[in-house]
Amino acid sequence: MPILPEPPLAADARLPANRRAPLPREEAERIARELKAVSDPTRLQLLSLIQASPAGEACVCDLTAPLDLTQPTVSHHLKILVDAGLLTRDKRGIWAWYAIAPERLEGITALLNGRRPRAAALDDG
Repeated sequence: MPILPEPPLAADARLPANRRAPLPREEAERIARELKAVSDPTRLQLLSLIQASPAGEACVCDLTAPLDLTQPTVSHHLKILVDAGLLTRDKRGIWAWYAIAPERLEGITALLNGRRPRAAALDDG
């Protein structure tokens, strides 16, 4: 008789539908980076401004005035969101345009609307 129970298999069929197998370390670290990135009010506002923009994207020049922050400060926060995989960056000439990463859109929209995202919505990727 084993002393410890067998570890559950990934997507173990024995788990109820509302439960998941424990997170592997690599996935836990990735999710922690994403949560750290959105734990700052300025970064949440940036996500909200970009999501609400008519084209679904924004340039740093569009984001400084609404936040009353300097361009270097906004750029710093945008870099953190890009590095976390929550935003994409598209360089066009001298300007960089930012958009919510398509695979993160559902989870970020739920987060910004104050709803709890589906289990996989924020951590797809």
